[in-house]
Amino acid sequence: MKNIQKVIELVGKSKKILIIQAENPDGDSLGSALALEEILTDAGKDVTLYCPVEIPKYMRYIKGWDRVVSDFNFKTDLAIIVDTTAEVLLSKIVDIPGARHYLETQPVIVIDHHTTVSTLSFENTAIIEEAVATAEVVYDLATKAKWPINKQAAENLMIAIMSDSLGLTTQTVSPKTYLILSKLAELGANNYDSEQRRREYMKKSSEILSYKGRLLERIEYLLDGRLAFIHIPWEEIQAYSDQYNPSMLVLDETRLVEGVEISIAIKTYPDGKLTGKIRSNLPVAEQVAGYFGGGGHDFAAGFRVYESLENIMPELLDVVDKVLTECSKDVAKNS
Repeated sequence: MKNIQKVIELVGKSKKILIIQAENPDGDSLGSALALEEILTDAGKDVTLYCPVEIPKYMRYIKGWDRVVSDFNFKTDLAIIVDTTAEVLLSKIVDIPGARHYLETQPVIVIDHHTTVSTLSFENTAIIEEAVATAEVVYDLATKAKWPINKQAAENLMIAIMSDSLGLTTQTVSPKTYLILSKLAELGANNYDSEQRRREYMKKSSEILSYKGRLLERIEYLLDGRLAFIHIPWEEIQAYSDQYNPSMLVLDETRLVEGVEISIAIKTYPDGKLTGKIRSNLPVAEQVAGYFGGGGHDFAAGFRVYESLENIMPELLDVVDKVLTECSKDVAKNS
C-alpha cells in the first residue's frame, strides 16, 4: 500500500482531524468516514466529520450520520478526504472563504478506490487502491497500521461495502471483498441488523410512489432504445428530494427494460448547473461521465457541468452512441 508509512506519520502527529466527504455523499463515503472517526477517536484523536451538503434521509439508517456537520472546521491540523479525487466534487468546499488556503497549507490525506486520474489541485498524500469500495481501502489501512477496529467501525465498513457493491452484485466484488466482510462479521458487524434499518428508511410515502409513476411515464428511450433518459427539473428537486432522490426512484429500474444499455438522469438547477447520474449494463458509465469531467465506476458514474440542457443533449447523445458502439465492437471481438 503506497504512502502508508507517511499516512501513519501524519495521523500520529495530528491531534485534530477533519474527515471530508464530497458534495455527493453516498453509503460508501459516509460509512468510511464514520468508520475512520471511530478508529481515530479510539487512537486518541479529536475528529470532526464534515460534508458540504445535508446527509440524505435514505442514508440515515447508518448510525452516527447526525455527527456530520456542515461547518468547515479550520481548527484542525490534518484533513482526510474520503471516496473522491475529483476537485469538481469538492467545489462547494473550495469556494468557502479560507478553505482552499487551508487545504493548500495543511497536510491532506486522500483515501479512495476510484483509480481515475486525480484532479485535485492541492498537494495531498493519497492511498488509492482498486477495490469495490473505499471502505475496503480503509480496512486495509487500519489493519496495516495496526489501528483497532471496534464493533461500530466494523458495522460502518460493512454497510459501506454492501452499499457500493449493490449488495455484492457488482463486477468489482472480489474474493477479498468476502474475506473482509467475514473479518468485519468477526468484529461484531451484523448485516441483517443494518439491512433491517435500511429497509425502514427506504420506505416511501404514497406521494413519492405517485411521483415515481409520473417519472416512469416521462422516460425517453433514445438511440434505438439503448439509452433511457429522464430529466428532473429544479421544481421537482425542491418538492421531492427531501424525501427521496428523484433520479434514484427510476434509474436502476430502467436498466431492466429490454434493449436498454445505459440509463441517464439529468437534474437542472437554477444556477445553471446540471448533474448527471449514470447507470449502465455495459462497462461504459465512467467513460461517458469522464467526457463531461466526471467519474465513477464502469457501471455507475456521474458528472456535473454548467450548461443548458438543450446545448448538452446533442453532445450527450453523440458520446453515448460512440461509447456504446465501441463497447459492442469490443464485446464482439472477445466473444
